[in-house]
Amino acid sequence: MNYSAEYESRDVFAADAVLDERVAFIRRVYAHLLGATLLFIAGCVFFVQTQVMMAPMIDLIRRGQWWLLMIGFMIASGVAQAMARSQTSRGIQYAGLALYALVEALIFSPIMTFLSMRPNGSELLMQAGTVTLLIFGGLTAIVMLTKSDFSFLRNILWLATIGSFAFILVGAFFGGFGLGLIFVSAMVVLFSGWILYDTSNVLHHYPTNQHVAASLALFSSLATLFWYVLQLMSILDRD
Repeated sequence: MNYSAEYESRDVFAADAVLDERVAFIRRVYAHLLGATLLFIAGCVFFVQTQVMMAPMIDLIRRGQWWLLMIGFMIASGVAQAMARSQTSRGIQYAGLALYALVEALIFSPIMTFLSMRPNGSELLMQAGTVTLLIFGGLTAIVMLTKSDFSFLRNILWLATIGSFAFILVGAFFGGFGLGLIFVSAMVVLFSGWILYDTSNVLHHYPTNQHVAASLALFSSLATLFWYVLQLMSILDRD
C-alpha cells in the first residue's frame, strides 16, 4: 500500500501532482535545504577550529595549489549528487546530501579562517549571509508567486558557468589579471540565475519523491552564491 503510493509518485512531477502532494513536496525540499544549511554551518565551525585539517589546506592555497582542492571537491560533489538521486534507498539519498554539505563546509573553511583573522570578519560574514538570504528569498518568491518555468535558462547558465570557470583557470595559471569587483559581481548575478532555474525545477521538473536531490541542487546554488557574495563584501570592505 505505501509501496504502491511511493511507486506511483516516481513518475509524478510536482507540477502535475495534486495540491496537497505538491505542497508537501515543497515543504520537504525546503526542510531538507534548511537541514543542509545548518549542517554546513556546523561543519564550518568544526573545520575552522580543527587546525590539523586546516593547516594542510591553507598551505596548499598559499603555494598556489588550490586546484587540488577543487579537483577533490568536484569528485566528492559528483559522488554526493549521485547518491542524492539514488533510487536504492532514502538513507543513501540523505547520506549524499550530508556529504555534500560537509564538503562545501570544508571548501569554505580556509576563507572562514582568513576572515576570522580580520577585525571585522564576523561582521562581514553576517552581512554576506544576510545579503545571500535576501537574494535567495526574493528569487524564491518570484518563482513561487509567478509559477514561471525558468528551464529555458539552462543552456545559458551552463555556458556562462563554463566560461567563468575557464576565466578563473586562466587567471590562476597564467596571471596578468585579477578576479576583481566586476567579475565577482557577475558571478553573483550568474548564481542568482541558477537559483531561479533550480527553484523553478522544484516546481516543474522534479518527481515528488526526489525532494532530497531537489534540496541538494538548491543548496549547491545557495552555497555558491554565498561564496561570491562573501568575496564581494570582502572586496568592497577593502576598497
